[in-house]
Amino acid sequence: MSFEIDVTMDACGLYCPEPVMMLHNQVRDMAGGAVLEVIATDPSTERDVPKFCNFLGHELLSSKAENGKYFYYIRKTA
Repeated sequence: MSFEIDVTMDACGLYCPEPVMMLHNQVRDMAGGAVLEVIATDPSTERDVPKFCNFLGHELLSSKAENGKYFYYIRKTA
């Protein structure tokens, strides 16, 4: 799957619930269809970000963990 990142949000060093609070504010300000890259270091984001997307209907395009960081790619619904 290929997609272009429109916005990057750095939540490194923040712990639950701050990354999801930031994510909620960021997504609210984005246009429908835009893709957000989230970079975090809190392992709880592996649970929280997919739940956030599922609950609000946004598309989790991809996620990965690499060198202690967690990357999420989310497409905002229209």
